[in-house]
Amino acid sequence: MNEPSLEPPGLVMWKEFITAEAECRLLNIFAGLDWPDRPGRRSLHYGYTFSYKTFGIDEEIPFKPFPDWLTALVPSGEERLPDQVCLQHYPPGTGIPPHVDTHSAYDQLYSLSLGSSVTMQFRHGESGAKIDVDLPPRSMTQMKDDSRLHWTHGIRARKTDTLSDGTVRPRRDRWSITYRWLRDGANCPCENEKLCDTAQRCKGLEKEYRWKKQNGTDAAVGAS
Repeated sequence: MNEPSLEPPGLVMWKEFITAEAECRLLNIFAGLDWPDRPGRRSLHYGYTFSYKTFGIDEEIPFKPFPDWLTALVPSGEERLPDQVCLQHYPPGTGIPPHVDTHSAYDQLYSLSLGSSVTMQFRHGESGAKIDVDLPPRSMTQMKDDSRLHWTHGIRARKTDTLSDGTVRPRRDRWSITYRWLRDGANCPCENEKLCDTAQRCKGLEKEYRWKKQNGTDAAVGAS
């Protein structure tokens, strides 16, 4: 798993993290899962459930054990299983708005891309510099350091991506598996007032979410 780092700093990609045959087996598994019945991007959660209201975890939903097929896909080298995993399906034309995953809630992130290729755009929170990164199928990316804390990432909602050589590539169905680990102490030291909720809270700029009213990882996790 020794792959060169990419720009922005701290972004690492392992191409062909799984084989095409393994990808095909996973897509067959995904087809049999109980997906929400709604158009657009759909999500399933394992471990703790990601909250789209607080961008932390939803304490009211019990911890959901990882199925065997998911445990086998956890990045090697990590000392423990992730606390929260999100499986998402992106039909052609859907995307995600530019964002950073909540600094105080989560430490580093990994994401496995399956199905269609897609272009993800990173934007520096201070300078506004933009970098497009192509995510090929079966690739695993890790976001840490600058790429995790000081750059937003998002996917434009469109049905094609234009590559650097001018090629227009149509999008097809895509799936991603995002792995999150809860941050010890539930406080981020980066001091980025524009993107970091810990820094914003210290300045009185952030809403105090229920999941962060107590200190420490155990408090952030809540009852399972």
